[in-house]
Amino acid sequence: MEAYTVLAELYDELMDNVDYPGRADFLGERLAEQGIKEGILLDMACGTGTLTELLAKKGYEMIGTDASADMLEKALDRRDASGLDILYLNQDMREIELYGTVRGVVCVCDSVNYIEDPEELAAVFKTVRLYLEGDGVFIFDFNTPEKYAAIGDSVISEVRDNAAFIWENHYDAENRLNEYAITFFLERPDGLYERQEEYHCQRAYTGDEMEALLKEGGLRVEKRYAGYPNENDGRMVFVCVPADPERHVY
Repeated sequence: MEAYTVLAELYDELMDNVDYPGRADFLGERLAEQGIKEGILLDMACGTGTLTELLAKKGYEMIGTDASADMLEKALDRRDASGLDILYLNQDMREIELYGTVRGVVCVCDSVNYIEDPEELAAVFKTVRLYLEGDGVFIFDFNTPEKYAAIGDSVISEVRDNAAFIWENHYDAENRLNEYAITFFLERPDGLYERQEEYHCQRAYTGDEMEALLKEGGLRVEKRYAGYPNENDGRMVFVCVPADPERHVY
């Protein structure tokens, strides 16, 4: 089954341990350090729009893109409930098409790790540069080999009020591919549980490898962070700017 179909139904519930307000504050501070306190931001791979809305509340004009129509459906429901003016587009990060440039791009929750081919990821970075203004900023996080190795071959299970899941993880250190199959048991209206499955695969990137791919895409790393504040879990956060600010590529 395609990723983020069944998971879209439970995503917000299963991510309730993520400090989205803290991440939004961190991103807002990094953007402000680069002189970006307003304007259009792209939240690439925005998921259900939790972070997108938090950044919109900080005064940014938000565009959210995601490859999963099911995740975007949740984002649209959230937007309708909040009344915030956010544009959502059903676009894979490898096929982004915007109407003009943006002041900044953010991409969180290790979304770039889903790009298994390094050359494809370099192409994603080229697209980011294409739509980024000369003094714009690109901030994203990603999982490192150390994080996936720490998870390794493991099984995680959890029971919630109306659902349960079993997460079977396998990390191929040689090829740096982390695969996981999630089996869901979703409660139906009749009280019985329906079984569904999803498969996911991510590639681990080192910091130096990621920096080289960014350079290929026309971006340079301004700052590196070992994760978000109070989240030292093997994730890295990069703050990037155009390598050649004077080159207008759009």
